[in-house]
Amino acid sequence: MAKKMGKTLKIADMTFDGLIPALQSGKIDMIVAGMSVTEDRKKNIDFSNGYYTASQVIIVKAENSEITGPAQLVGKKIGVQLGTTGDVEAAKIANATISKYNAGFAAIMDLKNGKVDAVILDYEPANNFVKQNSDIKIAANDLTKEEYAIGIAKGNAELLKAVNDTLAEMKANGEYDTLVKKYFAK
Repeated sequence: MAKKMGKTLKIADMTFDGLIPALQSGKIDMIVAGMSVTEDRKKNIDFSNGYYTASQVIIVKAENSEITGPAQLVGKKIGVQLGTTGDVEAAKIANATISKYNAGFAAIMDLKNGKVDAVILDYEPANNFVKQNSDIKIAANDLTKEEYAIGIAKGNAELLKAVNDTLAEMKANGEYDTLVKKYFAK
């Protein structure tokens, strides 16, 4: 996208919960990090048109047959990545004890070590963790369905238009489908 927009790409690796403050302070120009569009986030940043429908999933130990979906999380110990939609959704679960981590892998380690009963993450990183760890699995039922979009600083109409135009162009010419197959194939 950067090349198509005539921009130089510079990737800034930071914690998820630091992305919106970094965008607001001008440290970064866009958030392209699997960020879900939420009403709360819309108060602080603008979003491009959506580029992917994702889901929050529940990861449990492979031998766990008790937790199959959100209803079985009531009263459980749940690990989440700080500042993510999973963090927000976990807070809605009755009597749950929430442990928040800066990175998804730390939550997975605590799951494997029995410190939490389940972890809530976006499907794509969750699927990667499960592929690499035969002792964990994704529960049968998704927690949520949500739309990923690119975060832009409030009021930056020029950049927002450029991003939306580039997304539309890439969807029209097939580049988008190629990238989805490469990076999001289930």
